[in-house]
Amino acid sequence: MTSTEDKSRGRAACHLTAAEIARLPERANVHQFNANAIRNTRSIGDLLGLSDVGVHLVRVEPGRETTEHHFHGQDEEFLYILSGRAEATIGEETFEVGPGDFMAFPKNSPAHSMRVPEGVSEDLVYLMGGTRAPIDICTYPRLGRRMYRVDGVKEYAALEDFRKV
Repeated sequence: MTSTEDKSRGRAACHLTAAEIARLPERANVHQFNANAIRNTRSIGDLLGLSDVGVHLVRVEPGRETTEHHFHGQDEEFLYILSGRAEATIGEETFEVGPGDFMAFPKNSPAHSMRVPEGVSEDLVYLMGGTRAPIDICTYPRLGRRMYRVDGVKEYAALEDFRKV
C-alpha cells in the first residue's frame, strides 16, 4: 500500500519515505518555448494531496536548462539545491549555485532561469515548490511572450500584440 491509498491512516496520508520517493518514476517536462529546457520531475506534493502548492524533486542533466527565462505575476516559487551545480540567472545577473543554495521568487520578481553547463560531471538536483494561484500571468521577457493561466487552462500571446484600447 502506498502512502496515498488510504487517507484515513494518519501518517501514511502525509508522509513519503526516501525509498518511496526514489521509486517514483521521473517525468520529463520539456518547456513549451525552449526544447533544451528539460526537467526530470517527481511531483511529490501531488501524491500527498497538495493542491494550492506544488512541490517537485527535479533533476536536470548537463547541457540542459531548467526553464525559459521568466517571472510570474501571481505564483511564487522557490528552489533549494540538493546536489550538482548550475549557472543561475536572475534579471541579467548570472552566477553559480550549488548544494545548500536557496532561491525564492515572490510575485513579480525579476525573471529567472538556470543552466547546467556542458561538461559538468553531475546532474543538478533540487527541490522546487510554488503556489498555484487560480489565475497567473507568466512573462517570458527574452521571447516577448506571455502566458495566461485561468483555472489550469493556459493561453499564450505575443507582447507586441498588446495595445491600449
